Amino acid sequence: EKGHIAGPELSGTTTAADLGLGKMMSTKKDYIGRVMAGRGALVAPDRQVVVGIKPTDKARRLRSGAHIIPKGQTPGPGNDQGYVTSVCFSPTLDQWIGLALVERGRERIGEIVHAHDPLRGEDYDVELCNPVFYDPDGGRQRG
Repeated sequence: EKGHIAGPELSGTTTAADLGLGKMMSTKKDYIGRVMAGRGALVAPDRQVVVGIKPTDKARRLRSGAHIIPKGQTPGPGNDQGYVTSVCFSPTLDQWIGLALVERGRERIGEIVHAHDPLRGEDYDVELCNPVFYDPDGGRQRG
């Protein structure tokens, strides 16, 4: 519910910026990985970044591994824009929520996309949202 990343998001192909941790990278001091983090392919605007997802039908269960496809398009490698990395049921929100790596995800918050799971034969619509579902400003956490 707080958008904490875990193993599925740390695939070896993601950067701190992809995971929403770019502000933790110093712009003044040197650190291991600084040169690599600035390489063109690792800062490309169409990279997959972590976003939250929630089903448009609150009763719908989300599944890890489902592919993110633009709404109205046929699932396939040519229009695969990411995938669902983690899911859980939120008792606070009374619905399934998840994290996904999606191309240009932060620019697309609020967009409805299609989740396609060929292994389970499931297709459903999800909304891209902030990965922090509960208490995004941290007010409740800090009291």
